[in-house]
Amino acid sequence: MKKGFFKGVKAEFSKILWPKKEDVAKETVAVVAVSAATGALIFLADAMFKFIIYVIS
Repeated sequence: MKKGFFKGVKAEFSKILWPKKEDVAKETVAVVAVSAATGALIFLADAMFKFIIYVIS
């Protein structure tokens, strides 16, 4: 039973299409850029709300 399982895992593993290093690098840069932009927007919104609450109170 174990031999059949590992044989199946090996067969499925050989079907995987691995991305090229260039593609991985481009996608990593895109994820980091979008994460930084989202973090900056959240920071600005937080600062704006803090300022509004400060002015109101």
